[in-house]
Amino acid sequence: MKSIYPILIQDDKEENCYIVDIPDFEISTWGKTILEAIENARDAIGLTAITIEDDGDKLPVPSELKDIKEENDSDIITLVDVDIDQYRKDNDTRAVKKNCTLPYWLEVKAEKENINFSAALQLGVKQMLGIQE
Repeated sequence: MKSIYPILIQDDKEENCYIVDIPDFEISTWGKTILEAIENARDAIGLTAITIEDDGDKLPVPSELKDIKEENDSDIITLVDVDIDQYRKDNDTRAVKKNCTLPYWLEVKAEKENINFSAALQLGVKQMLGIQE
């Protein structure tokens, strides 16, 4: 699911960096350059979104850029695109142990063919969900 969220970038001359506020998530980040600040904003949104989804909550609806502009006087107000599903695939690679059962005859046959049960389960679940890789 790809979304676009507004961010506000302030030039912090004292610290020689750019501070980024992400109002829809009520979080902040920073970067030494504008590019790094935007990349860190995308990363912060991705990490926060994964946590929100894992907690069973809904992601915030992106604010309209015009509404953000009316409420703020930041140096830069722009949009950041984030593909939450792709972000999760790229960054949330924890292995989770699942216990499953199958008929004995199928286990015997699979072991004779040296089938990796974890890989087979992953492939089957991806096919059932329509995930192409």
